[in-house]
Amino acid sequence: MISKYRELFNTQFTEKKYQEFKDDIASDFNYMPTFRLGETPFFISNELKAQLIEGCNQVIAFVQKEDFKILTNKSLELNHKVPNEDEHTTFLAIDFGICEEDGAVIPKLIEVQGFPSLYNYQINLYEKFKNNYPFLSELTPFINNIEPQEYFDILEEAICNKHPKENVILLEIEPEKQNTKIDFYYCRRDIGIPIVCVTELLKKDKQLFYLNEKGDEIRVKRIYNRVIFDELDLRTDLKLNFHFSDELDVEWAGHPNWFFRISKFILPFLKGKYFIETTLLSDLKEIPQDLENYVLKPLFSFSGTGVIFHVTKEDIEAVVDKELYILQKKVNYIPIVQSPEGKVKAEVRVLCVWKKEDAAPTLLCNLVRLSRGEMIGVKFNKDKDWVGGTLGLFER
Repeated sequence: MISKYRELFNTQFTEKKYQEFKDDIASDFNYMPTFRLGETPFFISNELKAQLIEGCNQVIAFVQKEDFKILTNKSLELNHKVPNEDEHTTFLAIDFGICEEDGAVIPKLIEVQGFPSLYNYQINLYEKFKNNYPFLSELTPFINNIEPQEYFDILEEAICNKHPKENVILLEIEPEKQNTKIDFYYCRRDIGIPIVCVTELLKKDKQLFYLNEKGDEIRVKRIYNRVIFDELDLRTDLKLNFHFSDELDVEWAGHPNWFFRISKFILPFLKGKYFIETTLLSDLKEIPQDLENYVLKPLFSFSGTGVIFHVTKEDIEAVVDKELYILQKKVNYIPIVQSPEGKVKAEVRVLCVWKKEDAAPTLLCNLVRLSRGEMIGVKFNKDKDWVGGTLGLFER
């Protein structure tokens, strides 16, 4: 999108340099991420940046509505409900496919999540790109052009809320087995909080504890929650010493209820140029004749699980819980990133943090996924190059 930097990057790129870039990431924890690392950043023009911001602000305006909780209470009735919900989400991730409409490039909202993403990994990815391509220091991954230290300060405040670091934990299901564990490692290193598995928490009355490296019981006062209930429900083999539905004397950095409230559940409510025609399956009056132009998605799955891209009438009729699925119009992702061989599609996730006292979230950083396949995602991009997770960079 910024031709100057695209040409400069492609001129300098070699497979050897790509390997050195990956080795640089792996060197921090002697660990190579299991997801594919995209070869290149996505150079985002000021025009596209303005559109992304406008689209985000329209999503945020809906989430700020006075009756937002009333509108989304049903999402909790259909799922787990956790006590002591706060006034608003702490984290917000807004995904846009970079598409073409009427011959023009336009971002289209694909998904929105009231849940943390790779906040710690992405800022470190920026440093790795700069290490290997020094000219990239002219650009920034930050939407509001802040400096890295300010970013860390905002993130630390959101995660810790001024509690001592040992009383704040990153909570996940078997974190060592998660694809995103590189982000957990950076969080532990840069923010200074321990990583704890759900099975390691101990409950005493309304309080939770974990054992530190010395074997001492440490009180948990705040949880940076990375647990997805979809996965937790499937893991019937896990023995937990507490329930998320318990009344607990603990704060949440990312209260679990917001994962359901701010999700694909709100997509049917959103109307405008950046939004896609989306219908809750239970509200569908008749099945469209042109189903090749639609995709069927479960409301609360994660990482594309359960999505049917080539949907049929039989697929729709086979859905039992129609309140838990949406039918969404397909959009035309435009191949936009010039690789050595052909152009590649892109999806931009804007990462926001909503400070406790603020009226609105702050748009901070971003995550980009590159694809050559029909959809963004691993199974559509097997054995392809210039695909996978990367970063968007803006002009300062």
